[in-house]
Amino acid sequence: AGLTLGEDGATHQILEDIGLMRMLPGMAVVVPADFNQTRQATLAIAAHEGPVYLRFGRPKWPVFIPADMPFTIGKAQVLSEGADVSLFACGHLVWNALQAAEALEKDGISAEVINVHTIKPLGEEAVLTSARKTRCVVTCEEHNRYGGLGDAIAQVLSLHAPTPQEYVAVNDSFGESGTPDQLLEKYGLGPSAIVDAARRAIARK
Repeated sequence: AGLTLGEDGATHQILEDIGLMRMLPGMAVVVPADFNQTRQATLAIAAHEGPVYLRFGRPKWPVFIPADMPFTIGKAQVLSEGADVSLFACGHLVWNALQAAEALEKDGISAEVINVHTIKPLGEEAVLTSARKTRCVVTCEEHNRYGGLGDAIAQVLSLHAPTPQEYVAVNDSFGESGTPDQLLEKYGLGPSAIVDAARRAIARK
C-alpha cells in the first residue's frame, strides 16, 4: 500500500486504506516500519483475537528496527528521545523521521521520534506523554492526510492535550507512476519535508 509501490502507478497504490479500515468496528490497523517489524507484527497478529489490517509495502527499504525489539499491538515505540518536537510516524516514514531528527539535531533542535506502528488501537499513552513534553508535534504517514495517523493523533490531542500539529502526508490527491524515492519527494514525504514541518510546529508553540 502507499506511494512506494512506485512504477505500477495509481492503479496499484492506495492512500485511503488506513482511514477506511479505522472506521470498521473492532478492526485493528497495524503499519510496521521495516522487514523486522513486519515479521514481529505478523506473529503478534496471529496471537491477536479479532480482525487486523496489516499494511506494508514492497520497496527495498532500510532495516533498522532490532529483530528482537518487543512488538505489542497498540503500544507505540519511542525510537529517539527529544525535547523540542515530537515526530510521530508509521510505516516507511519512520525511517524518514529518524533521518529528519538527525538533520534537526545538527541545528540544535532535539526531535523525539515515535514509531506509531498501530493506528488502531492507538498508543495514546506514548502520544500524550511525548506531546506534553515537547509541546508541538508532526505526524508523518504515506497516506492521505485525511483519516489516517494524523487525524487519529489529532483526535487524542484535541481531547486531552491540545498541541500545535503539522501534517506530513499526501495532500488530498491520488498517486502516480515513479520510483519510490521520486514519489516520496514529489508528494512532500521525504526527510526535508519533515524537517520543514518540524520548524513550523516549533514556531507555533
